This record gives sequence, structure tokens and C-alpha cells, in this order.
Amino acid sequence: MKIENTGIEKLKADVNRLDEIMRSHGLVREGQWDYERVTYDRKFQIKEGTFYLRIQGHTLEGDVGAHDASIQLMIPLLGKHYYPHGVEYGDGEHFPQHLQKTCQQILTDVVKEVSAFAH
Repeated sequence: MKIENTGIEKLKADVNRLDEIMRSHGLVREGQWDYERVTYDRKFQIKEGTFYLRIQGHTLEGDVGAHDASIQLMIPLLGKHYYPHGVEYGDGEHFPQHLQKTCQQILTDVVKEVSAFAH
């Protein structure tokens, strides 16, 4: 499920600052990057299943591996994990209202913090 109208897709920021802010909200990059892309995930294990809030971005300039990249963020996704197949983001999925509200609050906080230093 795409989480529209957050404003996050309008933000461009330094990868090092993004890493700090995302981590403070439980969104981790870990090994999910290459030299031109990043993915931040937060895992939710709730009674309805396992879900992931995902924020992706791509490099506008610089190199993620060298920690000198400028990242353009993209529209966030909410997906449900199905073992062993992976994460589904489709419109046919059910995403609990309480989870959607939690994700929306996280995204609001991230946008506020990233906006303070975005370029």
C-alpha cells in the first residue's frame, strides 16, 4: 500500500542525516542499499501478522557507500509479510487501522525532522 500525501517524496537530504533520523524512528537501512539506492524498513509484529513500513530513496549525487550521497526520498510503502514468499504491498491486502495510524505518525515525525535540514 502506498502511503500518499505525506510530503516525504518532496524531500532531498544527506544520507548520513537520514540514517540518524530514520534509526531514531525504528527505520533501519542495514544492508539494504547499493551505490544509488537506499531502503529503510521498520518491522511490526502484531496480532494481525508481520508488516513492514518501507521508505526508499535514490541518489541524486554522490555515493551511498562513501557516505556522501544526496538522497531523494520516495512515497512510503506499507506491506504485509507472507512466509516464505516475501512482502506484499497490493491494494488487496488488509492493513489494520491502528497500524496505519502508527505509520502515519512516524512519517509525520520523520518529515518534520528531515525538513529541518533537507536541501
